[in-house]
Amino acid sequence: MNAASDLNNMVPVTVLTGFLGAGKTTLLKRILSEYHGRRIAVIENEFGPEGIDNELLVQDSEEEIVELSNGCVCCTVRGDLMRTLNDLRVRRQAGELKFERVIIETTGMANPGPVCQTFFMDDDIADYYRLDAVITVVDAKHGMATLDQQEEAQKQVGFADRLLISKKDLVNDVDYEALRARLIRINPRATITPVHFGETDIKDLLEVSGFNLNSILDIDPQFLAEQHPDAADGHDHHHDHAHGDEGECGPGCGHDHHHHHHEHAAHNDEIGAFVFRSDRPFDPERLEDFLSGIVQVFGPDLMRYKGILYLKGINRRMLFQGVHMMMSAEPGNAWLAKDKKGTKLVFIGRKLPQDIFTQGLENCLV
Repeated sequence: MNAASDLNNMVPVTVLTGFLGAGKTTLLKRILSEYHGRRIAVIENEFGPEGIDNELLVQDSEEEIVELSNGCVCCTVRGDLMRTLNDLRVRRQAGELKFERVIIETTGMANPGPVCQTFFMDDDIADYYRLDAVITVVDAKHGMATLDQQEEAQKQVGFADRLLISKKDLVNDVDYEALRARLIRINPRATITPVHFGETDIKDLLEVSGFNLNSILDIDPQFLAEQHPDAADGHDHHHDHAHGDEGECGPGCGHDHHHHHHEHAAHNDEIGAFVFRSDRPFDPERLEDFLSGIVQVFGPDLMRYKGILYLKGINRRMLFQGVHMMMSAEPGNAWLAKDKKGTKLVFIGRKLPQDIFTQGLENCLV
């Protein structure tokens, strides 16, 4: 571990993803051209001719890393993201480049999973950079159709820590709420904000701490209310298992159980979420065995999973999270006498068999 391993010294990284045409490029142009007093390195995961470079950068530049007049640095990844990040690290350490944070723009068709995994796989990168958040831009006008047609778009929503909805002014309230409800079903742990890219405060995109284990696990109350109508007040009335009240379906089934009779009737999304809760503690060894097995089998289909674990014999919360097959857990705050001890886990992924997860987790309880 090098000296940069101290979280405060690490360079925070934001992964910016989103549907084609949702407004990512508009947002990036602002970051790269307006004066915001921050030195940001923007890495463009270039794919095809839609790169930003043409308008902002010198046309014939063979250089992959260019410093801009507002103090930002722009790079195009023509090779490997790991190589580019390490190149930036070396040049920053040598004092050749100055930047405080990195924003990686993925292409409109890209699954952000492999980009996130880069920060867990390479020691040099993991010691130097801190993955802050995945931010996904969704187009209010075309969002429903894009989610229907592109599974990659569902993955972008599933990975997100924050969802920004653009072009809200182009749709009516009913359509906006239908899109919002669908996004919550796919990913109940991301905050959803309508934005106007001409005016979005750049600061709102930075310091989200989505991958910080200490950040609170917030699940949208609308999602919990759908699972258990009486849990809308945020209290856990211990309906322990995340079985929905919809017969055989669970809340992550992707079916639209709202009985709205307008055209957004049923969107059977591949990507969905479910929550597991229990007041009983886990047996730590059994839980570790089960989770190791689950990620071996379902790792490619698991997008993000995160939670607070109540473990037998450990008097503090364990904070747990994962991306695909990379899991990590670390001790959190001690349980106090007034605390209601319990586990709360949210899993987001593609066609996850909720019954297998739920049953397996229940078998690990003491």
